[in-house]
Parts: sequence; C-alpha cells; structure tokens
Amino acid sequence: MLYMGKNQWVVRHGDKWAVKGEGNERATKVTDTQKQAINVAKGIAQNQKSELIIQGRDGKIRSKDSYGNDPCPPKDKEH
Repeated sequence: MLYMGKNQWVVRHGDKWAVKGEGNERATKVTDTQKQAINVAKGIAQNQKSELIIQGRDGKIRSKDSYGNDPCPPKDKEH
C-alpha cells in the first residue's frame, strides 16, 4: 500500500485562514488570506500525496483536490 499523508484542510481561523492536517488540534500555518492558505496547503498535499479540502467562509466544503496516486482518478470538473 502506498503511503498517503494527512489530508490538508483550509479553514477559517478567527479573521484569518489556517492550514490544518486532518485530525490535528493545532494549525500548521495561519495566513491573512484564504489564497495564501490554499497555496501552502496545496504544496503540503502534493508533497504528502493527500487530499486538499477547502472550506468557504460559511464552513461548508467549497472545493476538494486529490494529489494521491489514485489508479482510477475521477474526471476533474473543477479545473
């Protein structure tokens, strides 16, 4: 089985944005903008071959991207 790292979440953090590894209490990184947090989380997810999950301001999942080694990936309708 291939190693897959923790999924990376981009979430609200007060009036800022945070990158959190799934299941972690503490944020990996806190940024001023969602875009900055997405860039950090994307790099981690690509490196760890995991998922990137982005929450919107309302807390609902806005977007998901997979950077794992899925032998049968679904067609990406977002990008």
